[in-house]
Amino acid sequence: MTTAGAPSLRLSGGCLCGGVRYSVDDAFLYAVNCHCSNCRRTTGSAFKPFAGIASEQLELTAGADNILRYGGDEAHDVHCRTCGSFLYSMLDHGRRIHLAMGTLADAPSIRPSAHIFVGSKAPWYDITDDLPQFDGHAS
Repeated sequence: MTTAGAPSLRLSGGCLCGGVRYSVDDAFLYAVNCHCSNCRRTTGSAFKPFAGIASEQLELTAGADNILRYGGDEAHDVHCRTCGSFLYSMLDHGRRIHLAMGTLADAPSIRPSAHIFVGSKAPWYDITDDLPQFDGHAS
């Protein structure tokens, strides 16, 4: 945790092939595990753990020309063009990011606090932790 006026710790991360790298402030506002069908298809997994942060707190340090953007101007997903790794979702006309926590090389101070969209979770996956569960967005 940082004190008022102190800079936050920077974390690094990137894609599987190393073609896209980023740094981000360890100042995430929230983190959840999303079980919606879109997140499952995007990640190829039972759920997507993501952490929310203001977009200006993320900096691409390598591979900006290797970004594949899927979606529109209001919201889109960002992948590595070479290996296909899903890195983050850009939301609110570019003001906010949902960073795929699995792409972080460094451990963030935040941990997921809930499971969202469990009303559409994969039927073959059982949630076994004690985090709160919401059928849609967290209340």
